[in-house]
Amino acid sequence: MAEAVVPAEDLPLLRGEALSGRLLQQMVLAAALWVVLASVACGALALAGVWQPVVGLTALLVAAAAAWRVTNGLPSRALPLWVAAALVAIAVGSGVWASMTHSEQVLPRRDSASYLQSAIDLATHHRRPISVDVDSIGGPDVLRIPGVTLASPAFYQTGSAADPAIQPQFMVGPSAVYSAAWWVGGPKGAFLAPAWAAALAVLAIGVLVATTLGPRWSPLAAFSVALTFPWVHTARSTYSEPLAMLVLLGGLLGMAVAGRRTITEVASRRAGLLGGVLVGGTALVRADGLRETILVLPVVALSAVQRRPFAKPLLMGAGIATAVAVAAGLALSSQYLGSIAGSLVPLVGLGVVMAILSWAGIALARRGLRLPALVQAWLPRTLAGVVLLVGVALASRPLWQVVRQSPDDPGSHVVAGLQQRQGLPIDGGRTYAEHTVTWLAWWVGPLALVIALVVLAALAHRGSSRWVEGRRLAGWVGPLIVASGSTLLTLYRPGITPDHPWADRRLLFALPLVAVLVTCAAATLTRRATRRMPVPFMAVVSVGTSLALLVPTAMATWPHRAERVEAGELAAVDAVCRSVAPGDLLLMVDSRAANEWPPVLRGQCGVQALSTTSALRSDPAALRSAVAQVRAAASSRGHRLVLLAADSPASLAALGAGGIRQVANTSVLEDPRLLERRPDHLVTLRIDVWLGTPASR
Repeated sequence: MAEAVVPAEDLPLLRGEALSGRLLQQMVLAAALWVVLASVACGALALAGVWQPVVGLTALLVAAAAAWRVTNGLPSRALPLWVAAALVAIAVGSGVWASMTHSEQVLPRRDSASYLQSAIDLATHHRRPISVDVDSIGGPDVLRIPGVTLASPAFYQTGSAADPAIQPQFMVGPSAVYSAAWWVGGPKGAFLAPAWAAALAVLAIGVLVATTLGPRWSPLAAFSVALTFPWVHTARSTYSEPLAMLVLLGGLLGMAVAGRRTITEVASRRAGLLGGVLVGGTALVRADGLRETILVLPVVALSAVQRRPFAKPLLMGAGIATAVAVAAGLALSSQYLGSIAGSLVPLVGLGVVMAILSWAGIALARRGLRLPALVQAWLPRTLAGVVLLVGVALASRPLWQVVRQSPDDPGSHVVAGLQQRQGLPIDGGRTYAEHTVTWLAWWVGPLALVIALVVLAALAHRGSSRWVEGRRLAGWVGPLIVASGSTLLTLYRPGITPDHPWADRRLLFALPLVAVLVTCAAATLTRRATRRMPVPFMAVVSVGTSLALLVPTAMATWPHRAERVEAGELAAVDAVCRSVAPGDLLLMVDSRAANEWPPVLRGQCGVQALSTTSALRSDPAALRSAVAQVRAAASSRGHRLVLLAADSPASLAALGAGGIRQVANTSVLEDPRLLERRPDHLVTLRIDVWLGTPASR
């Protein structure tokens, strides 16, 4: 067949389309791989105690160069210049929006501030776990006083009294990236880093949709995700989700590229290996990234049965990256992994079952076993029906189920307190997991969920039809299996304290899936309408389907458009830091001080801090005795003991402290903590700190 003749004037445009598609794809894949490599480098260097600016930033530059080199040359989908420009504009716009409205969550009341303080600790102490000079706290006997500890929420005390250390919660990935941002730009740099990680993740969604669905519809998917409030909310603060979504979406993009029809075997293996490394590497950022790694197993099995070249590299990449993540977790976050074992053990069990079934399926297929003809004939319709039934079952759960956990779980006490304050029946064991579909509907609207479910069923029918017909599975099948499986597991068991907008972080993978499925519906209806219906009707169908997603999303996000959560908190922390002197030893003497201030004092103020347990604080005589012992020990080592209270000065007065002074006195706005309705406003939070010196006797 003769080659098509392309007019000379069109050649620059075609080259531009190919170049724009290649650059945007490589930008996404390289950024995602950089996060994984940076996490590995940081883990090794922090364990050795040398995560210092010169060493760390050099390692990150090398990781960036390696990531760009590795991701170069992979085949990509050509993007019309207007599509590429639209995707870049949407991503940059989302980054600017999140940057201008970034939060200042500094006190570890939420996970975002815990991630920030962990990053600051890593940036200033250069190691993980954080070694504590026992002389700076008055000697080892101080930690042997009942109720006196280095621990605080999200920061564990490890080691012995003679050689203590502090192990921050969570995986090392966010600390790696945010500590580098702290070195480069201080607090502002750390606050802005998640905004631009989320912006790259928005770009990843656009490139992924362009690769699997078609370029023209990718801006709609990217824009709808960037507009969704849970996405915006996490992009404004130092959560792990912006980084995790970038890495995971990069992994799905790698899988989609590996499954393209027009790709060489060598390129398919490269893309498959990269996709596996990124999906498995998500666990370096979030421990529950193990869930998506497990969901890669059926993709590997289906691909291996069809003898696709990327099957083995995909499995190898995911396995190696997961093994590295597990090793890093055990070395750097063992206490945290132990605390969430109740969630991880079922995932491991699911992984074992999935691995056995996948291996058995491959072995049977290799021996020539095929599904009976009747099963093959009914499989597509059955699978589509199962998808619809599962969706209806999840949506209807509030009618027939109330999900509870153990009332002894610490989260149950939190929920009970929230229920009491909101006038709800007291049932602290409730997880409200039966309402997860309702949570989704809050942010994208019920009509979008219905459309998404129907499209998911149709895609299940289409993919399984290709399978039974012996045709090669399309590149979108693997990403769809991982995304829909992860969404199902999340909606079934979100595994988080169910207060909003806190709990809405769990929807960050489900929401993009809904957006992409609705975009798929709009694209499909438009194509069919173009062929069979008048142009005006086509426009109504296309625009109407798109608006079914965009209008509810915009209306839900509008009240939060300019929120700056806890803005002013950094200034309050700076005021406290100016009120203490090098060599001071701070002792927390009330509950709020113990919960919020120890890591801030160590990392940002550069002074040592001890906390007290609730059992010690509930015994005034024991607390006074402990204060006297700590004071004597600190004095013997040349340190001044300072008492800190953050609830009220009453606890200082009860201890007979002298020189009581208030060093922080401000109000900020924080997220509400709602259980049964969508948040649409902020609430006031007082930031008060009093310092005093203990009585000499």
